Amino acid sequence: MSNTQSTHLHPAARMYAAECRAGKLGRREFLTRATALGVSVPAAYGLLGLAAPAAKAQTPQRGGSLRMQMDIKAQRDPRTWDWSELANVCRGWLEYLVAYERDGSLSPVLLESWEASDDATEYTLRVRSGVTWNNGDPLTAAHVAHNIERWADASVEGNSMAGRMGAIAEDGKLRDGAIEIVDDLTLRLHLSSPDIAIIVNMSDYPAAVVHPSFTGDDPVANPIGTGPYRPVSHQTGIGAVIERNPDHTWWNEGNGAWLDRIEFLDLGTDPSAWLAAVESGEVEILYQTTGDFIDLFDAVGMVKTEAVTASTLAVRFNQDQPPYDNVNVRRALQLAVDNEVVLELGYNDLGEVAENHHVCPIHPEYAELPPLEFDPDRAREMIAAEGLADHEFELISIDDAWQAATCDSVAAQIRDAGINIRRTILPGATFWNDWLVYPFSSTEWNMRPLGVQVLNLAYRSGVAWNEAAFANEEFDRLLEQANGIPDADERREVMRRLQEIMQEEGVLIQPYWRSLFRHAMPNVGGAEMHPTFEVRYQEYWKS
Repeated sequence: MSNTQSTHLHPAARMYAAECRAGKLGRREFLTRATALGVSVPAAYGLLGLAAPAAKAQTPQRGGSLRMQMDIKAQRDPRTWDWSELANVCRGWLEYLVAYERDGSLSPVLLESWEASDDATEYTLRVRSGVTWNNGDPLTAAHVAHNIERWADASVEGNSMAGRMGAIAEDGKLRDGAIEIVDDLTLRLHLSSPDIAIIVNMSDYPAAVVHPSFTGDDPVANPIGTGPYRPVSHQTGIGAVIERNPDHTWWNEGNGAWLDRIEFLDLGTDPSAWLAAVESGEVEILYQTTGDFIDLFDAVGMVKTEAVTASTLAVRFNQDQPPYDNVNVRRALQLAVDNEVVLELGYNDLGEVAENHHVCPIHPEYAELPPLEFDPDRAREMIAAEGLADHEFELISIDDAWQAATCDSVAAQIRDAGINIRRTILPGATFWNDWLVYPFSSTEWNMRPLGVQVLNLAYRSGVAWNEAAFANEEFDRLLEQANGIPDADERREVMRRLQEIMQEEGVLIQPYWRSLFRHAMPNVGGAEMHPTFEVRYQEYWKS
């Protein structure tokens, strides 16, 4: 993927580089910040006195078929995708404006470059020239504007992109004058307030770029896109087949689309079935590997890759459902759980302990708070004081082994505190029908590069993915403020209070930050685990 971003150096990028050199900002977070402002990857590395990583010496080979284990879910409008597997099936023909890379940088895809004004209230986007849709239409700035307008439409149920486009929206739709089409390949975004995350948000998996003719139904049934592949079949819960599109000349020809065919096999949630499929030669690469099976897949000769990430499991309370509308109940259940024990028993100690506020130490705006309290005796007393000594709580999870084990550990500690609780484990097909409304349940959350992104997506009042039904005026106001602060130290002070509010309000039990692993056969190239679970099969190849 070529990187032709502007050589313009935004003044904030120099500030970020100084913070990185001073140890206030990690290299990954610096690269995300600088490239989001339009600084090219080589220029960003240069600000640190480093050379950008060179391409790998291995030469990809063209041809062949690859078989991958991955859940196959029923498709729908991309802006309403709530699981990365939905996007991964379609990545072969639906591309993105920008891509988030393993090192934390943003790379141009359908955009050739972008620039932010000094105050981050105006972004100039330059569309890549020479890109065509697979129906022959050229990609234009008007097409990009059409997608941004779709993203800003909060009237579409489940459209999480609307919560990410707040700086160009008004009354739940694109604000008049927010987009200026300069010419056929250039557009300008006029924000109502600074937003340091808007370009990063365009790399998230629901931001796939669709053709103007797309009506919001199934992107597999209507596969007009700019990418090099096309779908052959798609069967929910069974599998999907993708093949190289012989009728379309890809804009990045010669730099990918090495495989002729990709087959996704849905083998359920039991990793032992995946292991059997690997041993029988049915599967060559796994979507992700967890728990004890990491060592087992090592043992059968597969190659493991790991990603640095802020992925997690949110064991959350739905504040629209009693008794979880009572902050004392939520805080009591938090006090009954030692997150360090949950990491050990639920995820084999393969990660870092989290602090019940969904902001990770690798996020640039993370603020260190005092250690969490663990007091099961006080937890039991608080539950009794609320008249719930005889109440039976219920914790619901999906049947994925690591998620079930994590929730088992949470429930066991609550039970050990003398609080009645039962566990309910549901198959995925059942669980995901109602994941937003369960009273007390767990949800896997992917990494987002910035802490403000996560809080905007999951905890701002009224947004599509606010499964906790959390609403707090002070939180919303401070989050809006944090979105517009480029300086890491200043933003961290606002984030400190946001994290405190999350803990004070008992929004969730968030036990750990996950390390992510993927296994593939030794002859599979270019398929390393991605921090946000992306399966970019246009970059995969086989020797």
